[in-house]
Amino acid sequence: MATEIERKFLVRGDAWRTANGVLLVQGYLNRDKARTVRVRIAGDQAFLTIKGLTQGATRAEFEYPIPVADAHQLLAISDGPVLEKMRHTFAHEGHTWEVDVFHGANDGLVVAEIELASEGEPFTRPDWLGNEVTHDSRFYNANLIAHPWSTWAEHPAA
Repeated sequence: MATEIERKFLVRGDAWRTANGVLLVQGYLNRDKARTVRVRIAGDQAFLTIKGLTQGATRAEFEYPIPVADAHQLLAISDGPVLEKMRHTFAHEGHTWEVDVFHGANDGLVVAEIELASEGEPFTRPDWLGNEVTHDSRFYNANLIAHPWSTWAEHPAA
């Protein structure tokens, strides 16, 4: 089984902005918390991703490339609005970090993610890394569609 172990953090400042970004447009065909089915266009590539229930920072994940034309048709029938964000990817002390700058109703939200080989794997925190939000389900992309950042009464401090 394919597994994703991912930790998420809020981001402080702009020191990370040296990385180039790619626009991601994604929608969900299913947003059930036990299984999500996502379609994503990333630049000139597209993917269909199925994710299982999150336990800790771990969940099953299966991702498959699909034709971009198919992805556009799937986005048109997605469950709710599409989510747009600019993803900046770079290496920091032996790990790859992805910093997502959200657009639209989630404008102002900036989240960093790191994928690990195990939940206890050590990593060095970049200076711009803020508070961890791994276990806060409000930050799941599927939930940001239903409850965008702009509608939150209070935003957690980075």
